[in-house]
Amino acid sequence: MVGGIRAAALLRRTGVVCCAAFLLAACEEKNTYVAPPPPTVTVAEVIQQPVTTYLELTGNTASINSVDLNARVQGFLTSINYADGQVVKKGDLLFVIEQDVYKADVAQAKATLAAKQASQVQAEAEFNRQNQLAKQDFASQATLDQARAKRDGAVADVQNAQASLDLALINLGYTEVRAPFDGVVTAHLQDVGALVGYSGPTKLATIVEVNPIYVWFSLSEQQVLNIKEGMAKAGHQMMTLRENPSAVPVEIGLQTETGFPHQGKLDYIAPQVDPNLGTLTVRGIFDNSKLSLLPGLFARVRLPLGKAVPTLLVPDSIISENQLGPYVLTVSADNTVSQVQIKQGQLQPNGLRAVEGGLKEGDRVVVNGIQRAVPGSKVTVEKGAITAPVQPTPVEGQSPAVPVPAAPKN
Repeated sequence: MVGGIRAAALLRRTGVVCCAAFLLAACEEKNTYVAPPPPTVTVAEVIQQPVTTYLELTGNTASINSVDLNARVQGFLTSINYADGQVVKKGDLLFVIEQDVYKADVAQAKATLAAKQASQVQAEAEFNRQNQLAKQDFASQATLDQARAKRDGAVADVQNAQASLDLALINLGYTEVRAPFDGVVTAHLQDVGALVGYSGPTKLATIVEVNPIYVWFSLSEQQVLNIKEGMAKAGHQMMTLRENPSAVPVEIGLQTETGFPHQGKLDYIAPQVDPNLGTLTVRGIFDNSKLSLLPGLFARVRLPLGKAVPTLLVPDSIISENQLGPYVLTVSADNTVSQVQIKQGQLQPNGLRAVEGGLKEGDRVVVNGIQRAVPGSKVTVEKGAITAPVQPTPVEGQSPAVPVPAAPKN
């Protein structure tokens, strides 16, 4: 019994000694800092694609023709032959003014003309008879002259009567107000039974031609000079554009539309810059057979400044700004992050931004994890890609237009 107790005490002393030795050995080891792994970012190589540079402006749509329909003769309005806001064709009958008086004037003028024509026949016969008698010395020269004067007077009376008949027919024609061209007619301003034309022309309605439709916009003086300089470098003159403005395509989009879905062509360029505003007025013309465009709308206008040229593209979402301007983060071959200032160009419809300086094809830019990429630090790279721009689909039946030569940027 005594031996067992001594053995247990010996074991306890041995355990204490071993624990103390282990703790002493542990205290002799040094603590070392282990750096965390580099952050992971997604990079993609800058791509180069053909891109057309555009000049984006603002303008307004306008009708190609707008005419007030007036009552030009006096009378009561007897009928309105269209529905307010109706699309009509050229020559369609729209209003009728009472015609009884004007038909009677026509009949009276016809009767007067017939009487004058009869008098002319009689005067012509009398002149011929006196002429024959004068040749045979049976009539005096005074009698012949008198017969000739009556004949000439009868001819003038016939001409006067014919003019009166023509005037009566014109006035009768004014009792029918017809559409001068295809268009949309506004609400009528006079009701059936109203007396119109009693103190001058009376406005009945307005007809507006909306197919095709114009878009008016202005170029600043600087933009005009840039275009002129660009054309000169391409071997063209501004007069070439004036002689054939329809060679330049124009695109527009409304406020609620995405992009520029309406395609047209340049139609008119003002001959001079407005010295007060410093702008040059330009007009485009667009097909509007579906009547999707209304006169007076605000429109975003886009003009091409040249043919498509190879251009570097990056996602617009990766571009940041600092005091020096826009910049992107790039990753070198050894996975070191750098901050590169760029000169950004036009934003493309698919969200890519043209880059005109600061990058070259093949550079790797950070497209995801930008907040984890610190300039000068290392990163772990995951490979990504930049989607190529989607080329616009041409409108069916539209011939490709020749773009304006490229103009230099400011």
